[in-house]
Amino acid sequence: MTWLETSTENCTVQRTLDLVGEKWSLLLVRDAMNGVRRFDDFRRHVGLSESVLTDRLRKLVAAGIMRTVPYSEPGSRTRHEYRLTRKGWDLWPAMMALKQWGDRYTADPEGPPLEVAHRECGRPVEAVVVCTAGHGALIPPEALTRPGPSAHPATAPAR
Repeated sequence: MTWLETSTENCTVQRTLDLVGEKWSLLLVRDAMNGVRRFDDFRRHVGLSESVLTDRLRKLVAAGIMRTVPYSEPGSRTRHEYRLTRKGWDLWPAMMALKQWGDRYTADPEGPPLEVAHRECGRPVEAVVVCTAGHGALIPPEALTRPGPSAHPATAPAR
């Protein structure tokens, strides 16, 4: 079965984009990865309206990408912080790949606005695609795409 003969109805890329493919959702995940936790801080830093921010955070929590943790300031009512779950942190390599692409093709002439370095040695971090057998970094022609265990044949388009 070739790619064009394979149904995309259960495509995991499409399902992922359904959860985090909207611009504001990814920016909230980005900010959470950089330590933002509170509603007002997200709103101020990302620049979202209260209603859009509420909607996106609710969706990220419902998808299990973030969780809420109660906190209260002295003399104030209990509120919630938003923290990434393991599922949310598993998006880190994808976020790093997006950042890496953006640094290469969309950064200001002076360079990227944010650098990510290895805490131990201080060298830049980069996203790479590797073979699980340890064959190192791959380039696209070295990878083979084939139907997986849940692949279904595409249905013929209606005429």
